Amino acid sequence: MRNSEVIVVGAGIAGLTSAAILSKQGLSVNLIESHTQSGGCAGTFKRKNYIFDVGATQVAGLEKGGIHSRIFNFLDIPSPEATILDPACIVDLNDGGKPIPIWYEKSKWIAEQEMQFPGSGKFWKLCALIHQSNWIFANNNPVLPVSNFWDFSQLLKALVPSNLVTGILLKSTIFDLLRICGLSNNERLIKFLNLQLKLYSQEDVHNTAALYGSTVLQMCQQPHGLWHLKKSMQSLSESLESSLRKTEANLIFGQKVNSINFDEENMCWKVSANSKKKSFIYQAKDLIYTAPPQSLLNHLKDPLKRKKKYQNRINNLPDPSGAVVFYSALKREHIKKTFSNHYQFVSKEFTSVFVSISDDGDGRAPNGEVTLIASIFTKTKNWFDLDKQTYLKKKNDFMKKLSLELESQFDIDPENWLHRELATPLGFEKWTNRPNGIVGGLGQNPDIFGLFGLSSRTPFEGLWLCGDSIYPGEGTAGVSQSALMVSRQILASRGIKNFSL
Repeated sequence: MRNSEVIVVGAGIAGLTSAAILSKQGLSVNLIESHTQSGGCAGTFKRKNYIFDVGATQVAGLEKGGIHSRIFNFLDIPSPEATILDPACIVDLNDGGKPIPIWYEKSKWIAEQEMQFPGSGKFWKLCALIHQSNWIFANNNPVLPVSNFWDFSQLLKALVPSNLVTGILLKSTIFDLLRICGLSNNERLIKFLNLQLKLYSQEDVHNTAALYGSTVLQMCQQPHGLWHLKKSMQSLSESLESSLRKTEANLIFGQKVNSINFDEENMCWKVSANSKKKSFIYQAKDLIYTAPPQSLLNHLKDPLKRKKKYQNRINNLPDPSGAVVFYSALKREHIKKTFSNHYQFVSKEFTSVFVSISDDGDGRAPNGEVTLIASIFTKTKNWFDLDKQTYLKKKNDFMKKLSLELESQFDIDPENWLHRELATPLGFEKWTNRPNGIVGGLGQNPDIFGLFGLSSRTPFEGLWLCGDSIYPGEGTAGVSQSALMVSRQILASRGIKNFSL
């Protein structure tokens, strides 16, 4: 039996961050990870001389006042070396118009908006006003959704007058904003927004919550911005691991959680886990669960039987997306000149393809070569329950089709690929232990965002949810905000009620 004050399940960015904050505050922490390394969907893997980012390839929140910056300052660890992405992305609608660079400098982006989408200024100004209100609110550390009086008190403290105005849009979508601004028939703008929103909310203009979408559409611009980590995405995890070592938190790799139960006699949570050779039991008053909440159906079987309403809610969560990811490498001279690390383009075959290209000297490829990662969304159910031969044929077909799309978009000759491989939802399930290899958490529609989302407080005292399915959503910045929120809730339950960064 291994005892601690807190158990954290999952060493992705959410688990590492919550463990680091609580350990820094003096609590003993056991952090359990089934993989042999941390990072989860923001981790990396190596092939030959190449380092590939598994899923996430860009970071928000490293700027002064950003969530990562605030957390690193609190933990007294240096931020990973990173450069601002400018443009953050170049979006090619393949409609005969010019590709759209999303500039970091506000004035350049405003000029680009008017050139690419004439007459759209009202929409972008409305998004900017909503985002400004959201940003003040988020930095005031609200707790959402509200589950008890303390949560409610934190929500009230976070509110500012502008939130009362934007609050009328609580159940609105991005399409509602377009309609307000007289742009509901602007097909090119809607096409662009659909591509971008799918990346960050897993929904389109008709289904993305207005309050969420307005913010993600503004995150590329100053004073925020998206960042390219110099070494790899793994450097974010390595920084957080350094804090855990300083505070002597226990980071345990290679142990897979089998079950979670509440010990009525000792009034604590027990986690059963096993490595290849041994079984382990961990015990703590508080347990932070950073795996997708759908995984609770397997890990929390006995307690869920006594909470049918909660079990049904988990069962009825919307189906998240899966991803097919193409990992490749080639010589820089064999790809047309690029002006951004990130591209997104419309594809007849796949609707949208998102591409990340490494920088010279960023550690991902040898000098003179680049890694190129391309990802598309897919329905996870389309990849399971296939016999081996059918699965391999389907995977090979996707590899060929994605190769052709990239060769056409970036003027690549087929013989110039130095490395190619493909990951499907089956691969992501094996890598991350996420059920069916789901990625990105829950789609941020008005019925699941903010006040209406899944609470970090479960009906079981001392059991907390954290990660990309909990407010405020996906991305390393989002899950870090979630980790801060759950850490504050745990500390408040232990009498430390005014903790903030």
